[in-house]
Amino acid sequence: MTDWDMNLPRASGESCGSAAFKVQPEDFRVEEVLPFEPCGEGEHLFLWIEKTGQNTQWVSRILARIAGIPASSVGYAGLKDRQGVTRQWFSLQLPGKGRADDLNWASCGEGISVLKIEWHNRKLRQGALSGNHFAIRLRDVQGELDDIDNRLRSMSDGGVPNYFGMQRFGFDGGNLNKALAFFDRKLRLKRDQKSIVLSAARSWLFNQLLAQRVREQTWSRLLEGDVLTFRDSHSLILPERRDETVTERFASGELHNTGPLWGRGSLLSEGEVNAWEMSLAERWPELCQGLEKAGMNQERRALRVTPEKMEWRWEEGDLLLSFFLPKGTYATAVLNELFENIS
Repeated sequence: MTDWDMNLPRASGESCGSAAFKVQPEDFRVEEVLPFEPCGEGEHLFLWIEKTGQNTQWVSRILARIAGIPASSVGYAGLKDRQGVTRQWFSLQLPGKGRADDLNWASCGEGISVLKIEWHNRKLRQGALSGNHFAIRLRDVQGELDDIDNRLRSMSDGGVPNYFGMQRFGFDGGNLNKALAFFDRKLRLKRDQKSIVLSAARSWLFNQLLAQRVREQTWSRLLEGDVLTFRDSHSLILPERRDETVTERFASGELHNTGPLWGRGSLLSEGEVNAWEMSLAERWPELCQGLEKAGMNQERRALRVTPEKMEWRWEEGDLLLSFFLPKGTYATAVLNELFENIS
């Protein structure tokens, strides 16, 4: 087994102190934001659900049982944390609207409440969300309040390194060890398990590249060989396709530089940036070669993320913090820029 170092450098240097995270479920609230509203017609019943202490897949199976439909007929946009109070949409394919009137949503069980019901003409697919709004209480904060306030203002203005959360890698990097065993043909995995370990391997490599650029203090600087992406889409601007507006748009946060999600194909970066990215294959050949042989293709991910609508206040020594993050980004990336040992 490999000893995986999970320590990642902060953009601002040392932490501002420490705080207790997720002491109670109500300390971590997440509300999903879709890019559309259910249209009111169709054969897919959309349920707006609040859950406490349950993971998304477990709730999905409960809904399928109540509706008497296959689990594959239930859709959701994203996986939400079990530890907290979360609100998200689920879709159930129910041809014939009359069936919905006979379903007993109160039987979902403890910690699951159906808050709203709408009809829509399409199944809710994974990834079909704009992002999530977070409301977080951090208890027993240890540190200078002025330093914390200044750090929060800096994060709100300039963003934070867009690290993948530690939950991707499993306890003590267990998902990464499984990935190595899978690549070495010592482990057979089901389809959903394979997806988890491949994602863990790609996420680890991305975090290592981003950590290097944080140490070099180039993670939020526009370099000549950088591949850029937009704040609100996955479209890319290659180094040779830049125009005179790029510098200003990067400074405003409309554009972000990117790092590789490893797979087959050539890296799109150039120069020094390309050399940094190529070094991943030298440092982690088993992971890089394994991802390529598994059929993953090169993709890109933004190196920074800016918490939107960021607000905070103090209440009896606790820090109450709220912000919005786009899909695929992690609240822990924001909190770890402030405090030690947030996971």
